[in-house]
Amino acid sequence: MNKARTAMIVGGGIAGPVAALALRKAGIEATVYEAYDTVASGVGGGLSIAPNGVNALAVIGADTVLRDIGNPIETMAMHNWKGKKLGEFGSPAGLPPQRFVWRSELYRVLYEEASRRGVHIEHGKRLTGLDQTPDAVTAHFADGSSASADILIGADGIRSTVRGLIDPSAPGPRYVGLLGFGGAVANPDGAPGGNSMHFTFGKRAFFGHAFFDDGTGGWFSNLPSKEPLSAAECKARDPQQWIDELCEQYADDRYLAVDLLRRTDPADLLCTGPLEDIPTVPTWSSGRVVLIGDAAHATSPSSGQGASLACESAVVLAKALRDLPHQQAFASYEDQRRDRVERVIAQAAKTNNDKAAGPVARVLRDALMPVVLKFAKPEKFTWQFDYRVDWDEPAKAAV
Repeated sequence: MNKARTAMIVGGGIAGPVAALALRKAGIEATVYEAYDTVASGVGGGLSIAPNGVNALAVIGADTVLRDIGNPIETMAMHNWKGKKLGEFGSPAGLPPQRFVWRSELYRVLYEEASRRGVHIEHGKRLTGLDQTPDAVTAHFADGSSASADILIGADGIRSTVRGLIDPSAPGPRYVGLLGFGGAVANPDGAPGGNSMHFTFGKRAFFGHAFFDDGTGGWFSNLPSKEPLSAAECKARDPQQWIDELCEQYADDRYLAVDLLRRTDPADLLCTGPLEDIPTVPTWSSGRVVLIGDAAHATSPSSGQGASLACESAVVLAKALRDLPHQQAFASYEDQRRDRVERVIAQAAKTNNDKAAGPVARVLRDALMPVVLKFAKPEKFTWQFDYRVDWDEPAKAAV
């Protein structure tokens, strides 16, 4: 069976351009097909690229794009609603620092880098159907056009069309009980800088913020809500009303939440919508079609690993396709990735529970977390961060 030489990538967010760059490094010609008519400028809140994500980008020479848009996170500190520090930890030794980026900026630089290296990206290509033959896969789009290649990669996110086409019984997103908000604010007087990320387990909601040595900063909020309002529904509400409601939720917290919320221009409020995940996706590939990123392994933002895992998977898949026929490559890729990503998803689910803890659980959490952070072995926390892809080692078929 011959190896793949051409690929279609459905989805032009984060995973799509990274996959295209990785495939080019593997000697496979890739074209990206994006549903939206224009680039996704200004979409999304803040996120972190973990050391493992930086390493994955470095394999394809794309880690340099982070230098102008990302601030290194040197430490992460946990606080309770009274302002007491529960614990603090930094990046594991020997690894690149975690970086805070705005998703819109990450999208922009990856898009530009892919275009600069000759990756063709077509817009207005909303996938509606797939046909497969022994020799090729054909994608059909809503505008009446179609395209064919040796393989097709679904990088179309948590609500993946590709996932549903290869497995109509595939699970959809699971709401985790939290709504997401964020905003960029300049470093106020008295706020801790030093390139640190601070997390506050508030009395009624979770709050995170960071301020950097260059004077920039931002915050995010996870607000418990029984109703899974969509991002569009959240944005339809007056942003000042959201800010007022968030201030009420943090009114008893003795930290910076209310101050930072009041400093936020309502026009700049980011409503990212419901936090969601998919605990497991049973089918990652079918024939000549395979899933990556959130289409295959969607973790909630609480993991801090969504973009990083997508970058890892793109590189692992490209390496497998470099060395193996596509069916063996898909099996090898899934064999290497499934256990790891589902472990991250499960860990993030536990974090979500802590963020929405009730009065009793909150007291227990605040009492136990300092002990856990003080005495836990480093490897308990570093397994997510020290993952590396050895590009030079030949890919192995799944056992």
